[in-house]
Formats: sequence, structure tokens, C-alpha cells
Amino acid sequence: MTREPRDAPQFYLTSPAPCPYIEGREERKVFTHLIGKRASGLNDTLTQSGFRRSQTIAYRPACEECRACVSVRVKVRDFVPSRNMRRVLEDNADLIGHVRTPEPTSEQYSLFRAYLDSRHSDGGMADMSVLDYSMMIEDSHVDTRIVEYRRRNIDSFLTGRGEGPLMGVCLSDILVDGLSMVYSFYDVGEQERSLGTFMILEHIERARKLGLPHVYLGYWVEGSRKMAYKARYLPQERLGMNGWERVE
Repeated sequence: MTREPRDAPQFYLTSPAPCPYIEGREERKVFTHLIGKRASGLNDTLTQSGFRRSQTIAYRPACEECRACVSVRVKVRDFVPSRNMRRVLEDNADLIGHVRTPEPTSEQYSLFRAYLDSRHSDGGMADMSVLDYSMMIEDSHVDTRIVEYRRRNIDSFLTGRGEGPLMGVCLSDILVDGLSMVYSFYDVGEQERSLGTFMILEHIERARKLGLPHVYLGYWVEGSRKMAYKARYLPQERLGMNGWERVE
């Protein structure tokens, strides 16, 4: 009988729950813990296999009769922004993203709270307290960063920082083959800026400068309005039964 290595991850299956993306369906997830010295390497491997990270948990849909959730990653080297995406970049040329260690602030939480109340008041994160938010940011054993977006100032080209109110935030993992956008939120009062789109485009360019080939966007769900935007970042790869398959 073959035995697993002592430090091999243990996987668990959740109980069925209502699907947040497709009405009338149930979801189940398989998950494991990301803790200790092996966490970063395991996070790399599992992300490449279609898992997502939430704090110290890596999870993946494991629904018996549905395969609608598809992992998506943008091909950084070949990506060319569309006409509309170029407009978004121009509209946000006055913003700069500053990379910080994953430490929560009251300013971040205020923006996070306003974002949830406006966009996801009926979602699973709607009741998150300041302590819950702090755990989402801090509770990690992998290489992760916070990117804060503010308006540029006269010294931004030297300091890499902006000034003024916080416009957007993205929690991102740094992987051996890309950046994984774990969670992002932004000022919903600046709707004309399309800040969600801008932060993805900025991460694609950030990955390009780092020499990383992918930006992981999580799950695209065909037929879900919430997830439809992820299909616009082309070329991309989607994880299917035959592995990662390129979509132009």
C-alpha cells in the first residue's frame, strides 16, 4: 500500500449550499489548508490547478452535476487592451497603485464597507465586521500584497505613491507564474472611471513588468452576469478537462 508523504495536504468536502451564481443550483467545494512553510509552494500548485485562496484556505468547486465555474488566467505577453479598455486606462491615468505589505487600515475598511453595501449587500460577505476584514487581509501564509490606488502627485514618479482619498484596493498573491487577484474593491462613487476594469488592466501591466506570464482572475461562470466581465480579457486560458486551453 502506498502512503502519502507526511506533509501532503489533506482535502475536505463541504456540504451542499445554494449556488451564488446560478439560481436553483447547489454548490460544493473541496478545500485544504495553506499553513506553514509549505503554504506558498502549495498555493502555486493549487492555483495552477484551478483553486482559489481565501485566508489560509485553498478551495475549488466540486459540484456533482455542474462544471460552470471555469478558472481563467490572462496571457500577459499577448494581451492587447480593447478600445474601451484603452479609454479606461486614459480615464485613470491620474491614479497610481502603491504596493504595501498586507496590513489592514480603517481607511481600507471604510471603502470596503461602502463597496459591499452598494454592490453586494445580499452576498455572503455582507456582514463582515472590521475584525473579519482584518483576518481576510492578514491571515495568510503565502506571498501576498495589498495594492492601494490613489491620485498621483508631483512626487509619485519618485516615491511610487499617490495622495488623497483611497480610490481602490486589491489583495494580490505573487505566484511563480503570475499574479492572482484574490479580492478587489473600489470607490463606487467613481462609477465613470470603471475602477474594477482599471485594476485588472493595471495588474496585467504589473505582471508584464515583473516578467510573469499570467494574471489569475478566479472563476468565470457562463450565464452569470456577475462573472461575465472576465471573458473580455483576451487572449486568456480556461481550465478544462484537457488542461489549460487558450481562448482568443
